[in-house]
Amino acid sequence: MSRDPGLLDRLGGPVVVFGVVGLVVGAALVPYAWGATTDPDGTVAVVEMHGTINGDTATAAIEDLREARQNDSIEAVVLDINSGGGLASVSEQLYLAVKRTSEQMPVKVAVTGMAASGAYYMSAPADGIYVTPASTVGSVGVRAVVPQTGAPDNQITTGPDKVTGATEDEARQRVEALRRAFVDSVVAEREDELNLSATELSYAKVYSGTRSVELGLADEVGGLDAAVNAAAEDAGLSDYRTVRKESPTPSTLSSIGLNGSGGTASDGVTVETTQYLMLHGQLKTPDSGNVTEVSADGGN
Repeated sequence: MSRDPGLLDRLGGPVVVFGVVGLVVGAALVPYAWGATTDPDGTVAVVEMHGTINGDTATAAIEDLREARQNDSIEAVVLDINSGGGLASVSEQLYLAVKRTSEQMPVKVAVTGMAASGAYYMSAPADGIYVTPASTVGSVGVRAVVPQTGAPDNQITTGPDKVTGATEDEARQRVEALRRAFVDSVVAEREDELNLSATELSYAKVYSGTRSVELGLADEVGGLDAAVNAAAEDAGLSDYRTVRKESPTPSTLSSIGLNGSGGTASDGVTVETTQYLMLHGQLKTPDSGNVTEVSADGGN
């Protein structure tokens, strides 16, 4: 006795069932297949250094760089720099943090305004420095206030150098040591690209973006996007996302260097010490020519 074929049998039976199951499974996998083809290969972190380099801004940038080194998804870093410099001590820490990061991944600098003095110091170890024609770059130097002699009229001290921590000669020696470290670091990091001697660097001039490329202080004229693209290319990323780490908004006091790094003790007693600064100096009008370099800092 033969059995009447059912509807599934007439339509192909198992073929239809498997076809339906296949459609359901396929629909469920679509998001994952889409994700597999569209997820970026990695991340380029853009770390800001905007404003005066002080304890607040430097600490934030150093922590951001440390996170970049420890986060496996971050494959490259771009420093977005618009700063005229700041305290020498934290500028050195930034230099070391950038150098350490560049040993692990591509690091590019985009000068979105100014990279002078300490801001240029921290840029030197990068794999490439991108500027715009109107950028300000340079001021490789240090300055400090000459220590006063003796204690203020309303104070007594247990030692002649308790107020400033050093005599004038010792402070000058300290400035000279910092200058040499700064200049030597720039010469070592820029190597063959640099078209300035150590003596010429010590003039602490600043230059336009275009001129800085000619002199080897920077590598290319291009904006932030160019630096990000170059960092991604060096990291081997054809598809990538970017994340931005912003500089903290500086307080009024920290913007002029009077923060924790400057010497206000936790008990509220002010301890005045000689401030060693890597700050961009006052601009002077160039005497002639189309070169925009200007003298910087009072020591020149």
